[in-house]
Amino acid sequence: MILSDADILDRMAAGDLVVEPLDDPELQIQPASVDLRLGREFLEFQRTNIPCIHPTSEQEVSEYVTETVVEEGDDFILHPGDFVLGTTKERVEIPADLIAHVEGRSSLGRLAVVVHATAGLCDPGYEGQITLELSNLGTAPVALEPGMRVSQLTFTELKTPADRPYGEDRGSKYQGQSGPQASRIQSDHEFGGDQKSGAADPADRRESGEN
Repeated sequence: MILSDADILDRMAAGDLVVEPLDDPELQIQPASVDLRLGREFLEFQRTNIPCIHPTSEQEVSEYVTETVVEEGDDFILHPGDFVLGTTKERVEIPADLIAHVEGRSSLGRLAVVVHATAGLCDPGYEGQITLELSNLGTAPVALEPGMRVSQLTFTELKTPADRPYGEDRGSKYQGQSGPQASRIQSDHEFGGDQKSGAADPADRRESGEN
């Protein structure tokens, strides 16, 4: 079930769903979504002559990006073909029985600006700001103003709450993030990182009495 505006307001009032700060709830809460605004911090990818980036090398990833903070009243110019990481101004907390979908806004899509490449989900249990994967697919630069409504969240109710929601118990890499965060793929379990592997065997869960 996808939450309507009434459902969203009820869950916010109950305190288990958090989207803050909402400066103008009447404007930002849409019929079945919540509009999120653009933050001031961006991670820009450098055009370098290195042969490739190894995603598992934290040093290579960090050397490939630089942070830009847009001053009050200024814009961030997203040029054709550019790919940058931005952030939402709002911080969210998603309860264990909801999953949030990060969507673009139609008005920006019609300017050829997309807000995510693959990271379109906020898992149950996620807390923090949302990193946006911003691209300009058009032929003209687009000025992005911090504070503008740039994306929207829709919420789907799960049949049952997640047994192991996103967070510390899973070794989740981006829990509690503030501002745009570069890839932390080197922390993945399969690359020798400290991220925890999958859930216990169902038989073990039955023996332990977990549901």
